[in-house]
Amino acid sequence: MGPNGAGKTTLLKVLTGQQDIDGGSIQLGGSTLGYLRQEVEESPDNQTVIEEALTAFENVEQLEAREKEILRALETETDHTTERYARLLHDLDDVHTALHAADAHTARPRAETVLLGLGFEVDDLERPLTTFSGGWRMRVALARLLLKAPDVLLLDEPTNHLDIDSIAWLEGYLKAYAGTIVIVSHDRYVLDRLVTTTAELAHGRVNEFAGNYSFYLTERVAQREIQRAAFVNQQKMIAETERFIERFRYKNTKATQVQSRVKQLEKLERIPEPEGDAASISFRFPSPTRSARSVVSLSTFTKVYETDEGSVEVFRDADPLTVERGHKIALIGRNGAGKSTLARMMGGTEPFEGERRVGRDVDINFFAQHTADTLDPADTVLEAVQRAARGQTETELRSILGAFLFRGEDVFKPVRVLSGGERSRVALAKTLVQPANFLILDEPTNHLDIRSIEVLIEAMQQYSGTFAVVSHDRHFLDQVATVVWRVEDGGVHVYPGTYSEYRWRMEQQKDRPPEPPPKPKARKPKKKKPEPEPVVEAPKPGASPEAVSKYERMNTFNLRRLHEKTEASIMEAEERKSDLETRLGDPSLYADESASQEATRAYDAVREDLEALYEKWESLSEVLGSRKR
Repeated sequence: MGPNGAGKTTLLKVLTGQQDIDGGSIQLGGSTLGYLRQEVEESPDNQTVIEEALTAFENVEQLEAREKEILRALETETDHTTERYARLLHDLDDVHTALHAADAHTARPRAETVLLGLGFEVDDLERPLTTFSGGWRMRVALARLLLKAPDVLLLDEPTNHLDIDSIAWLEGYLKAYAGTIVIVSHDRYVLDRLVTTTAELAHGRVNEFAGNYSFYLTERVAQREIQRAAFVNQQKMIAETERFIERFRYKNTKATQVQSRVKQLEKLERIPEPEGDAASISFRFPSPTRSARSVVSLSTFTKVYETDEGSVEVFRDADPLTVERGHKIALIGRNGAGKSTLARMMGGTEPFEGERRVGRDVDINFFAQHTADTLDPADTVLEAVQRAARGQTETELRSILGAFLFRGEDVFKPVRVLSGGERSRVALAKTLVQPANFLILDEPTNHLDIRSIEVLIEAMQQYSGTFAVVSHDRHFLDQVATVVWRVEDGGVHVYPGTYSEYRWRMEQQKDRPPEPPPKPKARKPKKKKPEPEPVVEAPKPGASPEAVSKYERMNTFNLRRLHEKTEASIMEAEERKSDLETRLGDPSLYADESASQEATRAYDAVREDLEALYEKWESLSEVLGSRKR
């Protein structure tokens, strides 16, 4: 553990001998080490995914080659009584023993299991590695390392390029791993569920804590209180000693004592001042304005990409979706399922077949990794954020930038000299200082350390607007989201509740017999189109003309009474909806299938009631408003 730049990666390189040390020694004791770097290694052209993974079994390949060599020699040896023949048989027996010990016959099945666990499809295994992105090649490198099974695994941010399902699989694999694991990660779920010892790098030293990350946090607070008390006491002693030296420096009668105190200070091992806690760094989003109840809605939608290799269908007649005011949505799913595509569709930057409606007074801010490309290279970090700020002082903006790892003079660096990760953090800070009531964030934690993620979590928990966030950080999602949208199989499945509750439901469903498949929906035949039509921006929803016409015939007194009664009905329905959401978020409910189905039906019914009530309220409000004018 340690902040960015503390030396975590350097320490791993020292352990592998890739980084020289200025003093001390490293003793490996004959153990084999395997190191997963953050950089992608080059691989031979046209080598397939499975072939690259199988290079983990180089010793098996050598043994199999030796086996063939011995068998060919035995075929040419006609005299079975010679010493050479006996020696060949002995060597063949040794090779077979070694192959059995290496489980050679299971090499390919094991490789396939690991690759599939890390997110590859069966069809991907025979594809050339060069046709995959850097993130997917990193998965192959991780698979190869796991298959080698060294005594000590050194993993530097192994979850960076994985999706949630792959991370969960890796976590289970590493839990069962027989060897020692040293892991650098900002994934709190992994650190809490996997590690048994936490090492913190601070002030050039390594401090060990005998527990997982949560234990480390608790113990660190206690240790820092002790360290702070020791630091304060030492500072008092130093100040008193310096006053004594200054006071009696020129008195001959005190010369010996003064010199003794001077030497005492020179030899004193200074206690470093404890670093500020993550809680001391914080920021708040600008207060969002109130939006319409329906923030963004998508009708039945389809999305197809045209590529050099043909059409890629992401969504096909997916069910309608509505983002309601106050929703805190976690978008999850396998890489390539369409999470980022859906985020862009909601944000209005991705064309698709279907209709997108945006509610009244909705202000959208969108962050994705490519947002960094819009920064002006000539701006400093501070200037880039100031351009988007609305009323925040420079001190406030510098505090926000501090939360995203730009501290001190770093805020005056030009954008053009920043790394890709640093630019992404600037773009994120710039997005978050702009007032908005609907945030769409695509992988906001990618380049943050754990402390910065905690700062972002706190800010999002206090945010009163609406947001949808794509992330593979399970702890982050669990802390901020109140509803999970899982993108898979060309559609989106909605699960009310936190990420932990979603996982619990998924585990419960594994133990249930499969439900019969739903009856196919009757659809009208569609004409084939040469390409998907762009999204049609529908007019913003309002009161229906029929309802308005009906209420215009009522007198004002009765109209006001009906308006007040409708408001009371809305409040009552909202309370029922809130109670049902709490009930649906209780894992124990799903132990009784009939009870959970009844609660789900009740939840759907109250949502329909609210839809009608809000439409009625808007119609009444429109008529009352026209009479005031």
